[in-house]
Formats: sequence, structure tokens, C-alpha cells
Amino acid sequence: MDPVRAYDYLTQARAKLFDWIRPLNQEQYTQEFPFGLHTLRATMLELAGVEWIYVLRLRGDPMPPREEWPISEKLQPAFGDLEKVWTAQVPRTRAVLAGISDWGRPIEYRVSQPGKTIVVSTTPGDVATQLCFHEVHHRAQAMAMLRQLGVAAQNLDYSLFMFQRREEPA
Repeated sequence: MDPVRAYDYLTQARAKLFDWIRPLNQEQYTQEFPFGLHTLRATMLELAGVEWIYVLRLRGDPMPPREEWPISEKLQPAFGDLEKVWTAQVPRTRAVLAGISDWGRPIEYRVSQPGKTIVVSTTPGDVATQLCFHEVHHRAQAMAMLRQLGVAAQNLDYSLFMFQRREEPA
């Protein structure tokens, strides 16, 4: 798998997802559903925020305190606010992925939780894979929410965006 190409696919599919979300009003964007992260807003904030976190992990940067994170419900209460920040983040994410030469080198980081610290050992290849699969997983939940709002959200398959196609006469 080429992580940069996979990320390029995510950004193309994400653009179509944005097109479906952009016309919604705030009530629809924050409507609760009985699955996933419960709202489109929470789902989209999760995707953008986790991408930001994975880039920090890939660069080996320390994790700032949560109140300093650039993506949050407080900072991006409406979809338009999040779209601007996430779109600006794309070139940075792509550049970090494109700059990795050793996809198998060890990465270790710590995650603090109440009463314990979890030590995570992984590789840049696994972080990039998780970034892609995490987005596809939550994107499917967002698409299910959109369908319940009456939006015909479908056809974001990799092959539709990344395979070359041509028509030939029968």
C-alpha cells in the first residue's frame, strides 16, 4: 500500500462527504443518532482531530495538553469552521506521509489515562494504515447519519476515485 496515495484517496472521498454535509443546517449537523459518535459534528471532529494527532505521532512531536489542541467542538462548533481547519491540515498531513522513508521504524509513545499510562509501540506504516482505516470506519457512520437525514450518501469506494477507467463501444 502506498500511504500517500491512500491519503490522496481519503481527501478526494472526504471532499464528496463535505459536499453532502455543507448544505445541512446546525440542527441537522448536531442531530443525535443511536450509533457511532452520535452526531455528524462529533464524527467529523473525531476524524480531523485524530488525523492531527497521528501526524504528531509520525513526527515524534509531544502531545500538547488537550486545551491546546487546534480541533475541538469549542473551536469548530459549525461544520464550516471545521472544514476550514481540516482543509488547511491536508497539505501538512500529506507532506509528513510523503517524507517518511522508513515505514517499519519503531515508534513508541505514551497515552495518559486516569490511574495509568499506556505505552504504545508501532511503526509509521501502522499509524498511516490506522489513519486511513479510522477515517473509513467513521466515514461510514457519517454516511449512515446522512442517509437518515435524507442525503443519498454513497459511492465513496476507492476504485471509483483511484482506478483509471475508460469506456469502449460494445
